[in-house]
Amino acid sequence: MPETHHLSQATFDRLTAELEELTTHGRTEIARKIQAARELGDLSENGDYHAAKEEQGKMEARIRHLQALLENAEIVEAGASDVVRAGSIVSICYEGDDEPERYLIGSIEERHDEVEHVISPGSPLGQALIGASVGDVVTFEAPGGLLKVEVVDIEG
Repeated sequence: MPETHHLSQATFDRLTAELEELTTHGRTEIARKIQAARELGDLSENGDYHAAKEEQGKMEARIRHLQALLENAEIVEAGASDVVRAGSIVSICYEGDDEPERYLIGSIEERHDEVEHVISPGSPLGQALIGASVGDVVTFEAPGGLLKVEVVDIEG
């Protein structure tokens, strides 16, 4: 079963527009670059051709990623909440640390200037945090064993 991706309406709209741009203008532009490089002659030693083909591969991978992301997207509403949910910005403090760290609970595509780090709601930490309130201490399974974090603050 495909993973559901929680996106804000603004991010969903931005990614839809990016997909549209890539599948129309992006593909046309890369085809033009490939054709121009072919006209330069021998393809085995043609750096422009190989660079254009590599760019095409990366663009097609991004297109497939966006299509899968948008196909399985669930729009989440931002807003104040007393519990952690998809779309929340949460400050947590790991057991033994003094400084809290801020994370966005959601898709990496939601990342913005305000929050540098993102936790997927489907990750072990994300699953432990969903539904938690300020002051709650949650435990999750990390590669090094069980870890505990305290929820310090929840924003929209």
